[in-house]
Amino acid sequence: MNITKICCIGAGYVGGPTMAIIAQKCPHIQVTVVDLNTERIAAWNDENVANIPIYEPGLSAVVAEARGRNLFFSTDVEKAIDEAQMIFISVNTPTKTYGAGKGMAADLKYIELCARQIATIAKDNKIIVEKSTLPVRTAEAVKSILDNTGNGVQFQILSNPEFLAEGTAVEDLLAPDRVLIGGDPSAAGQQAVEALVTIYANWVPVDKILTTNLWSSELSKLTANAFLAQRISSINALSELCEVTGADINEVAKAIGMDSRIGPKFLKASVGFGGSCFQKDILNLVYIAKSYGLNEVADYWEQVIIMNDHQKRRFSKTIVKTLYNTVSDKKIAFLGWAFKKDTNDTRESAAIYVADDLLNEHANIAVYDPKVSRKKMLSDLDYLESRTPEENAKKAKTFEDAYAACEKAHAIAILTEWDEFTTYDWQRIYNQMQKPAFVFDGRNLLDGPALEKIGFVYQEIGS
Repeated sequence: MNITKICCIGAGYVGGPTMAIIAQKCPHIQVTVVDLNTERIAAWNDENVANIPIYEPGLSAVVAEARGRNLFFSTDVEKAIDEAQMIFISVNTPTKTYGAGKGMAADLKYIELCARQIATIAKDNKIIVEKSTLPVRTAEAVKSILDNTGNGVQFQILSNPEFLAEGTAVEDLLAPDRVLIGGDPSAAGQQAVEALVTIYANWVPVDKILTTNLWSSELSKLTANAFLAQRISSINALSELCEVTGADINEVAKAIGMDSRIGPKFLKASVGFGGSCFQKDILNLVYIAKSYGLNEVADYWEQVIIMNDHQKRRFSKTIVKTLYNTVSDKKIAFLGWAFKKDTNDTRESAAIYVADDLLNEHANIAVYDPKVSRKKMLSDLDYLESRTPEENAKKAKTFEDAYAACEKAHAIAILTEWDEFTTYDWQRIYNQMQKPAFVFDGRNLLDGPALEKIGFVYQEIGS
């Protein structure tokens, strides 16, 4: 099947970058990204490409090349669905906040709404591609909706999970470790698989394009994130042991990372992992295991989340304890609010939960992040409902540069590993702070001995 028109429902962190790369590498295919969020679509269409809603190194250049040629962003969902031969579903699948599975299961209401909308609009055969991270056998439910509420057309469902790391999404899309495509074993299902393989083969080596059945593909995404998060929680658990024994977690991580069976990646102790995927996907995995009565399996994976939450709380408790057991009316500067460098995504960022703890202790928070706005920072805090929005706005301030954020602060907490933090004039920062001046490095980013030489009281995870 020769695909010439693609539609992607959802212009977020997955849909936007993925479609931009497909459009860049496949100029013969018209790619339309649709979303009901008019503000987001307007940002994607902004004449100044630097204003697109997602910050990823290299993404604006890709969008500038393809936008208007064969890449389009629109709120006309019906038209895009009607014209497309292949439709990617890339909508949010948050953790349920209500009903059965509350706090663990994925909320699939947006997936179902997409399926029903496609079924209502479609007048010819379509290939539907699951791009969102979904529980195992979601494709079965989507197929049921499409087959029973549609217009008699034929649908093929594919699973094509993303394996992007925010901050390196463009690089990951251009040179992926693998592209995974799951489909039905029938002749029609395999024809649909081949159609998607042909698209990726425009720039991805064929030996890196893996094809499986639908269920294996859906579960592989959850499993990959669970394994990566498990490594982070494991090294963070050991960082606490290092602190009480005198070992150094960086030395331990280097020693075990040189073992070829283990490797060095995801062995950096930190204040905890964040982002949209790790926690959500592990909780989903826990819920699936419990739903099948696999309680020991569920307990094993749930401990990864428990350890991550503990690390965040431990970091804030360390700040309070070190500052003489009170931070009331003290200014704590936060360097970083995004969950990792090179992204403006703040979902599940450790900074949110550390700030929540310190604000509950009546601290004043001064935040600097090069890519996160004050509006976003306050919305993250307001979502927790620990305090009123007015209280958050009064106690949490944002600044345009780090030097202003740190002025007259009692302590600095490094919560995102932005490279620019390593280039600062730390003597200047120290001179304008309250004394004694503390630095709590939750990302193992700075040179501790150098800061101590200046006069800082320096604390690092695992040191």
